[in-house]
Amino acid sequence: MRSNPFDLPLLGRLGTEAYYFPSIGSTNDFAASLPEGAVVVADEQTAGRGRRGHTWFSPAGSGLYVSVVLAPRLSIDPRRATAILTLAAGVGISEGIDLATGLRVDLKWPNDLFVGPRKLGGILAEASVSGDAIGTVVLGFGINVRPTAYPSDIADRASSLETELGRQVDRHHLLVETLTALAHRYDDLLAGRFDAILDAWRARAPRAVDADVTWTSASGPLTGRTAGIDADGALLVKIEGRVERIVAGEVLWL
Repeated sequence: MRSNPFDLPLLGRLGTEAYYFPSIGSTNDFAASLPEGAVVVADEQTAGRGRRGHTWFSPAGSGLYVSVVLAPRLSIDPRRATAILTLAAGVGISEGIDLATGLRVDLKWPNDLFVGPRKLGGILAEASVSGDAIGTVVLGFGINVRPTAYPSDIADRASSLETELGRQVDRHHLLVETLTALAHRYDDLLAGRFDAILDAWRARAPRAVDADVTWTSASGPLTGRTAGIDADGALLVKIEGRVERIVAGEVLWL
């Protein structure tokens, strides 16, 4: 990545402020105090994290580690925009990867980027709350660019862009394209073009239908078969003649 990766045009509502760090604890933590549109990029994270407290391995020179500050409350339908924000981000980021590299990327509910059976990246959305209302949402994403982006002990279930393509990837170009595509999908979110987002997500999520999953409900572990997503982005799962709606939690894909 260039020492100053932000010789970029304003990307819609994104890029109003831009920060680059050779090394930082967490881009999400730094972005938490910034206004809507701010972008934070690091070459390395020493305390990167994923969903549910998982560590996100973020070594120098190996991946793309980015946080952007979004405000779904500005949408014409703030509740629904907040509900599908992560799905919208997944669509935008995967479209940006396609544009930058030509590699088709699939999505797995709620926040993972995949190539075939292997994970390529992930998304973490963390909201700030004021009273009963959500203020801004810091959306962090990490993309494995080189095989050094993930520990060797998970090489059987992780991959990188350079592994899949068999060539080097320009991380600055990847940054520009992912932010540009994300900005377009953020515009969709604010304008209420929710069906366009959900249709694009479904087209990239083959396992959202007819895949076996297990998860822990309030009554204990359950296993069922996926039946798509609903209008609010919840995962639908068929089990014993009924349909369960999963909005959060850990889902294990069998």
